[in-house]
Amino acid sequence: MGEKNKTAKGILLALSGGVLWGFSGTCGQYLFDYKNMNPEWLTSVRLLFSGIIMIILILITQRKNMKGILSDKYDRIVLVVFGIVGLLTCQYTYFVTISNSNAATGTVLQYLGPAMIMIFMCFRSKRMPNIKELTAVIFAMTGTFLLATHGSINELAISTKALIFGILSALSLAAYSILPGRIIERWGSLTVTGLGMFIAGVVFTLIVRTWTIKQSLDFGAVFVVLLIIIFGTVIPFTTYLKSVSYIGAAKASMISCMEPLSATIISAIWLKNKFMPIDLLGFALIIITVLMLSFKGKNSKN
Repeated sequence: MGEKNKTAKGILLALSGGVLWGFSGTCGQYLFDYKNMNPEWLTSVRLLFSGIIMIILILITQRKNMKGILSDKYDRIVLVVFGIVGLLTCQYTYFVTISNSNAATGTVLQYLGPAMIMIFMCFRSKRMPNIKELTAVIFAMTGTFLLATHGSINELAISTKALIFGILSALSLAAYSILPGRIIERWGSLTVTGLGMFIAGVVFTLIVRTWTIKQSLDFGAVFVVLLIIIFGTVIPFTTYLKSVSYIGAAKASMISCMEPLSATIISAIWLKNKFMPIDLLGFALIIITVLMLSFKGKNSKN
């Protein structure tokens, strides 16, 4: 495959991953608003069944990596921590945020994660943030303030629960991004993510006792849950990870930032969500933050 074709294919794969992730958030909002679905039930089902499908893919394509990571005691521990602290917490807080606000707000608040990662990296390196990093943090804080208050310091425009879980979602996204670094380098993203997702699904299912949660499931609800599992989880994770092999992690992560934009557009068209101009300004500031922190410059290898 030529270099131009590889780049074009990588961009298309990363773009589709971001759009489908945004679509999954809108599907979640539909289930919460119209089917009265429980966030705990949806989170456990999404993680468990997506994990099972991804493990099947791993057994077909990366069986050796799966055996390797499971035979290493230290890597097993990191994998379990990543599954619970990273994936489980990230998915659960994300869905709780959406259930208390909407898909666009939940997705955009989660994208405060890159700013939190940057702050952590500066702290770990014992250095002050540079001008670009400082500007990105200011944009992120301003965007969150506008979303949460509509510019008024006297009242919240979204519920306190949505704001708290949205920030927790961003923190868990940061943990999800930082925790598995070494084991991903050693065993590959698909193996680590698939096994982590399955572990998270099993653990959360046992914690919330999913089988005891009474959930009314008509054909429409089951269909949308399947959309979340297949088109909102398995396919975007697979396409995004494949895009990294074509265009590198920096470009792929930057392009996948289409997620909050796609969540906003899809929820506005499908669920008729109404956004004020100040909401859109808040969304834009947070998306700009992610783009600023993702962009490595013209000389970057990625």
